Amino acid sequence: MNNRRFAIRTAIALAALVAGAAAMAQNKVTMGVSIPAATHGWTGGVVYWANRTKAELEKQYPGMTVIVKTAGSATEQANQVQDLHTANKIDTLVILPFESAPLTKPVAQVKSKGVFVTVVDRGLTDASAQSAYVAGDNPGFGKVAAEYMGKALGGKGNVVVLRGIPTVIDNQRVDAFNAVLKASYPDIKVLDAKHGNWNRDDAFKVMQDYLTRFKQIDAVWASDDDMAVGVQKAIEQAKRTDIKLVLGGAGSKEYIKKVMDGDKIVSANVTYSPSMIADAMKLTAEARAKGTTMPATTIIPSVLITKDNAAKYYEPASPF
Repeated sequence: MNNRRFAIRTAIALAALVAGAAAMAQNKVTMGVSIPAATHGWTGGVVYWANRTKAELEKQYPGMTVIVKTAGSATEQANQVQDLHTANKIDTLVILPFESAPLTKPVAQVKSKGVFVTVVDRGLTDASAQSAYVAGDNPGFGKVAAEYMGKALGGKGNVVVLRGIPTVIDNQRVDAFNAVLKASYPDIKVLDAKHGNWNRDDAFKVMQDYLTRFKQIDAVWASDDDMAVGVQKAIEQAKRTDIKLVLGGAGSKEYIKKVMDGDKIVSANVTYSPSMIADAMKLTAEARAKGTTMPATTIIPSVLITKDNAAKYYEPASPF
């Protein structure tokens, strides 16, 4: 009997040792984070949040190493992914692709060698190249914006729209925006919708065209805070006073501050924060360090920002 108890206790002790060793092994994660360089406001925010989260994770999970790399092109990012695997020996990759198609094969090759891959925001052309996917809610982005604009205009008025770069996510946003207006606000007329490419200068030119062509515009869905800057510049130069609302998006600190301060025509914003890279890094780190399963898809909701909750989303240290 004593021998049997001794054997059981020995087995439990060995199991605990094995579990402990496994946990320690899991904590020794080397995570590569590959993101676009800070070429405009939103990606500037991505770089800020990635570096901030690196420090947080390395403190939270002793033994974890996080390597952040930025790239100025899809080609450079593809080469960096290979270097992260061969030179830095990563076992985990969190990547926000510069472009979807050119990054799909390099990422798939790394995953085939045993690297856990979390793709953020801009999906790959082959979803099997990823282990997990984290993104903002693009249909929700358009839906929330249209619901706010419809209420703000009292269900009636003329609207112009600036679209982003021609992409799937831009289509999702605009389709959702139009669907809400059609279903709930049929007396709001969309005069035109042109691509401003998420760019201030392009948006300025598009808005100049709108202001020339349309004598009465009640609201502008700029659909992005960088484009809202160009839109407002064009409005100011034209000295137009008919426009009651300019609604951007993505939650830049400049536009959240306008909402906080009670700006005359910027009364709201919709989240699509570059901090989603931080969410992806944290979710991935927890799953890898603890050996738990990460959801295949995580969608971060788009939230309406008004004066009542703006302070919650204001990040003065961020460049975006």
